[in-house]
Amino acid sequence: MSIDSGPSAWRSQSNQNRMIEFQRTAPVGGPVKLAFFGSSAFRITAPSGLTIMLDPWRNLPTGKWDWYFHDFPMTAVDIGVSTHAHFDHDALNRLDASVLLDRLIGTYEFADVKITGIPDKHAVDATYATFDFHMINSYFGGQKLDPPDNARSWDNCLIKVETGGVSILHWGDNRHNAPEEVWERIGPVDILLIPVDDSQHVMGNPMVEEVITRVAPKVVVPHHYYTWNVVQRQSTLLPVTEWLATQPRVRELESAETAYAPESLPAETTVDYFGDHVAFDVEAWHAANGLVVGGR
Repeated sequence: MSIDSGPSAWRSQSNQNRMIEFQRTAPVGGPVKLAFFGSSAFRITAPSGLTIMLDPWRNLPTGKWDWYFHDFPMTAVDIGVSTHAHFDHDALNRLDASVLLDRLIGTYEFADVKITGIPDKHAVDATYATFDFHMINSYFGGQKLDPPDNARSWDNCLIKVETGGVSILHWGDNRHNAPEEVWERIGPVDILLIPVDDSQHVMGNPMVEEVITRVAPKVVVPHHYYTWNVVQRQSTLLPVTEWLATQPRVRELESAETAYAPESLPAETTVDYFGDHVAFDVEAWHAANGLVVGGR
């Protein structure tokens, strides 16, 4: 057995002292911060300072099809969460975290944070997709995609994070036509993190609009799209430019992190777009992996 097999927390030099301190501290008020780490990865910072990383990514372990220039940068957070067992969402091993919630079903509560996992299924309808991922899936091993008898990696858990009076729903790669019982469990949502790109890789644009209409969030944040210095062209992902042009209210954010509070949420659904901003030092990440890059 390799020393690198299995969980690696036993090798970490950090500890859970922060969590012990959070356990002793009364909740405080303040904004909720949202930071984008590329692909479908987001860090949520609660008013208390507790941090949650959703869907860190890595390259396909087989080495046959690299999506990213390198694996997710090692990042310290308090809680790590993965929506489903696909390489572009499940790199919990790249987090130095006290708690890991892999495909959470049910509710986890700690300090000023409540995290709920709602089980459903991954999107598999490629009607609008530029590239036929059913064919690609078949080429790389042919797992069964279609529910209800799909392989494990084609399950998905919707993740809802509630903190600071704000509710955030990470759609993962969920299907747009979930059963009614799933919609009932979702409840009110302020901020929807949803996969959108112009290749319509996960869901077609009409499907995305169906989800937005049904969830009725105050803010929509696209993810799972191509970013030039993090995601490689061979991923088949595209930017999100065409979809953004169809949206009536778009705020192009000037950095990789923004903040929300209940009283400052927009009255009408608005898209907040992080663009190519990511919340880690991309040049240092490349250099640490032996790649020196110049200008764009």
